[in-house]
Amino acid sequence: MGNGVLIFGATSRIAEFVARRFAEEGKALTLVARSREKLDVLEGDLTARGASAVSTFQVDLGDVSQVEKFLNEQQNFEDDIETVVIAHGFLPDQEAIQNNWDEVASAYEVNLLTPLLIATRVATWFEKQGRGTLAVITSVAGDRGRKSNYVYGAAKGGLSLYLQGIRNRFGKTPIRIIDIRPGFVDTPMTAHLKKGPLFASAESVGDGIVRAIHSGKDIVYLPWFWRFILMIIKLIPEQIFKRLSL
Repeated sequence: MGNGVLIFGATSRIAEFVARRFAEEGKALTLVARSREKLDVLEGDLTARGASAVSTFQVDLGDVSQVEKFLNEQQNFEDDIETVVIAHGFLPDQEAIQNNWDEVASAYEVNLLTPLLIATRVATWFEKQGRGTLAVITSVAGDRGRKSNYVYGAAKGGLSLYLQGIRNRFGKTPIRIIDIRPGFVDTPMTAHLKKGPLFASAESVGDGIVRAIHSGKDIVYLPWFWRFILMIIKLIPEQIFKRLSL
């Protein structure tokens, strides 16, 4: 097994900072994203920062068939990759899509189905090798259903449960499954939201992800204080919680 890092959704703002940190460590990087133009720009940046090699692949990560085709064609990945980061997804407008099943299904395809497909395939690779690290960006939105984002939250919560199962499956092996749960992050995906003191920068979250990968933690809230915020939210009795505007 090599020392390469494979990043899905590599041109997302958070993933860019993750890739930069690994480039500075001299890692070989494989980047997968939808935009060829952004991939080319990122490749040049990472090469300048010290990456030992950079490979890029243009794939629509919101399309299950494209993702499956890509994974089937990359048989060498299981020999070259030691770390996989799944970072793609998007935050839909809850009120705009909640009564439109086609839009809901589209949101689930990119936020849940393709990450599950990738995680399933990566688990097979790592099981053959006997080691490896899979880090997946989920969200604090998946910790409890709220009217403001339950389509997004259900996808992220389902993804977290799936990761928990894989982690349990490999619990007695060197294979590590890391669930990254960011809170509000200042990225293009949240540009429409009013910013407040709970917002973190994409750079700080990216740095936190790399630290989590190196430390071997199972579940990481970023920034750290979201663990305690969600702990309180999950303790609220349902009879009270359902009346809250969250």
